[in-house]
Amino acid sequence: MTPKKQKRNWQAIVEHTAKAVRLDKYWAEELAAEGVSRGKVKEWIEAGLATVNGRVETKGKCKLLGGETLTLNEPEGFVSGDAPLAETGDLSVLYEDEHVLVVDKPADLTTHPAPGQPDNTLVNLLLHHYPDMAGDRSGMDEQRPGIVHRLDKDTSGVMAVARTEAARLKLAGDFADRNVRKVYLAIVHGRPEPDSGDIEADMGRHPTHKTKMAVVAKGGREAHSHYRTLWTDPLGRASLVAVHIFTGRTHQIRVHMAHIGHPLVGDAVYGPQEHAVWSRDAELGELAQRQMLHAFFLHFRHPDSGEPMTFVQAPPEDFMALLTELGRTDLRVGIVGLPGSGKSAVLGILRDMGLPIFSADACVARLYAAGGDGAEMILRRFGGRYSMPDGGVDKGGLFRAMRESDGFRREIMDIVHPMVRHECMEFFREHRGSGLAFAEVPLLLEGGWHKQGMVDEVIYVHCPNALRNGLFREKRGLPPEVLAMFDSWQWSAEDKRKHSGFVIDNSGSLDDLRGEVRRVVDQLKAVSSKAMRDHERGLKELWPDLAKQFEESG
Repeated sequence: MTPKKQKRNWQAIVEHTAKAVRLDKYWAEELAAEGVSRGKVKEWIEAGLATVNGRVETKGKCKLLGGETLTLNEPEGFVSGDAPLAETGDLSVLYEDEHVLVVDKPADLTTHPAPGQPDNTLVNLLLHHYPDMAGDRSGMDEQRPGIVHRLDKDTSGVMAVARTEAARLKLAGDFADRNVRKVYLAIVHGRPEPDSGDIEADMGRHPTHKTKMAVVAKGGREAHSHYRTLWTDPLGRASLVAVHIFTGRTHQIRVHMAHIGHPLVGDAVYGPQEHAVWSRDAELGELAQRQMLHAFFLHFRHPDSGEPMTFVQAPPEDFMALLTELGRTDLRVGIVGLPGSGKSAVLGILRDMGLPIFSADACVARLYAAGGDGAEMILRRFGGRYSMPDGGVDKGGLFRAMRESDGFRREIMDIVHPMVRHECMEFFREHRGSGLAFAEVPLLLEGGWHKQGMVDEVIYVHCPNALRNGLFREKRGLPPEVLAMFDSWQWSAEDKRKHSGFVIDNSGSLDDLRGEVRRVVDQLKAVSSKAMRDHERGLKELWPDLAKQFEESG
């Protein structure tokens, strides 16, 4: 016997933002995704199948005030358009029996037919592989047979599908009663603060863009998500988060994560500004062609036996490719040493090796030149006392004043150092993807860069004092007392060396120094390669560990 098709009914509480909207227009917008046209809605209202605050309303042009409770019933035997056709194609089935299927839905596949997507959906594939699910044979909804929950077209991952009407009713009830646990993985912009938390923000239709959802102050429906940050890339560009949703509102994760300032990577709808910036990135711009959201974990009870069932699916290739690229280890390397130790020579050797370099001394020279930001700030601060006629800095006069007053020297450092820091960070950003980038910054350790995550490794250039105070000092034309003064402005050699992970010995010839530089560069490359291997291995080990955590926490 063919089961009787169950008619549908809908309930809604009108958001206050929908004030003055016609009743038929309101329901047409609500049901558009389910294949119900405005014409059909109007017919049903006129047939007495709609209520407003419990009273039958037969006029589609009835204007809403906001806050009303509405119902709408589907008439017996209604078929919302032509029934979808079976279509051939691959279907990744994780589990099946006569009652239920669990599938791994790929991204770029719509769940069920809708006016804008009448075919090429998951339902079309299901009807090919399981023809007994068709509405005329199973009694289920002809447009959405077996569908008890949905994933957005661009969301991948685990979905449960009912094979019979009895199973559909049971599973739909469990989803409605929140007896199903769903955990998603998302890659979001930035680093969420705090690392984990609950998002309880009611959701409804966007007040001006009806195709979008939004967090609304009034008239929305309860929406509750919990997120936990699992990993953030070393540069803080994006984070991997696990999101457990307790309610199942349309676009809930996308809206909630955007609401706390961390929209999903690849989501141009709910994170347009972040997406525009991301798309301009040479390395990452092509690696997020959809919102990075994956249904990772699903736990429910079997609709017939009641046995608990848990399914986990690791993220697909595009998701993993982005995580891998985000974890690619570019080492930002600082170079320090006492004045006259040969840091500039090391920088030149690195440049000759084709590696990107930054010199704080060269940066300060640009800042002090006519038109430079440093020259402009010193001119404004001291009224031309230390400025040349062309507007550049009188470096001789400035240096004499710094020698005479330690307070004045610190004031100049407070003006110039933030600009050097900004230029250096821009240098590191510009050379992201190069593997290694080197910045020679004399006061890097004194400025706390190594503690603030501004560099990943520090190289100390060692030079014996006899050589530094002798030949090297003479080549630079520095009087002994000036070199001693420079030394007094910096940490001791012992402290610099103690806070550096690598040492280059500059006590021999120039060829010896080249060999030392090559040795340390090889060591740094090995560190970078190991970090990348550790990252890839950590990702592979993360999924089973996460699944176990989610199952045990249930």
